[in-house]
Amino acid sequence: MKIVCIGAGPAGLYFAISAKLRDAGHEITVVERDPPGATYGWGVVYWDDLLDALYINDRESAQRVRAASTVWQEQVVAIHGQRAYLNGYGYSVNRATLLDVLAQRATDLGVDVQYERTAEDLAEFDDADLVVVADGANSRTRQRMADEFGTQLDQGDNPYLWLGTTRMFDKFTFGFEQTPQGWVWFHAYPSAAGVSTFIVECQERTWRALGFDEFDDAATTRLLEEVFDEHLAGHALISSARGKPASWQRFTQVYNQTWRHDNAVLVGDAAHTTHFTIGSGTRLAMIDAVVLAEKLQEHEQLDHALKEYDGEGHAAMRVVQAAARTSMAWFENVDRYTDRNAVDFCYAMSSRSGLQPPWRYQAHRLAQNRAAREALRLSATGLRWWRARRRGESWKQAAATHP
Repeated sequence: MKIVCIGAGPAGLYFAISAKLRDAGHEITVVERDPPGATYGWGVVYWDDLLDALYINDRESAQRVRAASTVWQEQVVAIHGQRAYLNGYGYSVNRATLLDVLAQRATDLGVDVQYERTAEDLAEFDDADLVVVADGANSRTRQRMADEFGTQLDQGDNPYLWLGTTRMFDKFTFGFEQTPQGWVWFHAYPSAAGVSTFIVECQERTWRALGFDEFDDAATTRLLEEVFDEHLAGHALISSARGKPASWQRFTQVYNQTWRHDNAVLVGDAAHTTHFTIGSGTRLAMIDAVVLAEKLQEHEQLDHALKEYDGEGHAAMRVVQAAARTSMAWFENVDRYTDRNAVDFCYAMSSRSGLQPPWRYQAHRLAQNRAAREALRLSATGLRWWRARRRGESWKQAAATHP
């Protein structure tokens, strides 16, 4: 089969890898309008469920991704000069490194990855049996075919800015600071050696009152360093990622009534988005890639494969997108909860996706005790090692917490 993937993000590259592994005879080309290494943002987070799936699907690229990843344990919420904790762990990897790993693996398998090539019209791929549209939430290809896909776009209310910092956070950290103009907060986590991802968010009225709608890049960074001085501990914020300064965004919710039209199919953020506060975008993009490759292998007729991929994908996304919308709405109305102490605020944030059993609040309060937290950390570490060994990582790999 002759396949063209538009977009060299996690979805496009990992689909190319997954399809090639299932049928080396596929002729696959990935076209990307940006040059190699050009990517927005710093690090992405993921959990064991994705790593398990990657090891099953392609052990070699999974090992490279894991080797480049950092482990963080616990989440901490800082507000009113107090701190509260949530148990658990996760992984983070620099987005540029992730794309480098996937691009190299795809190339090694015989995929033709072409950078700085713009896909202006699907007509230029008339000789392809399948066109995989993987060019992100702002997909130009999908925009040109919005009626065919039944595209619906909604924009979130809160402006956010994706930065880096030289401060190394060893926990997934949420920090909330009150200014005279309103609340400003960040989500931070390690993403590479010596660098952490630092996502700033606030409400629209606060953003304008602070002057961010008029400030240039330097003034924006300078003010944010002042607001978050205590959290940054003297470290700098970094705006420029591979030469391109960060810009304020508003999250775009993408929904499509169908992910397929003729021989074109949507994957990843081109098909659906989930708010960054639930940390699922990269996982969902790569799972899309695996599922689509599996359907192509299972069905001789392309139409049957795409129909099944579309139906199962929509069913799986309903719950996830509902949780993401709820999470986004919680942060858009965060000032309803900021009068609470850190422990109660942290509980409200952690339970934002739905009702919780009564015992969960008591367990949350118990987890603030240092001895209890230490026991929970040891338990989480044991669980992480067990899952790592189960998927076949060596003892050294399982114990590694930094690249």
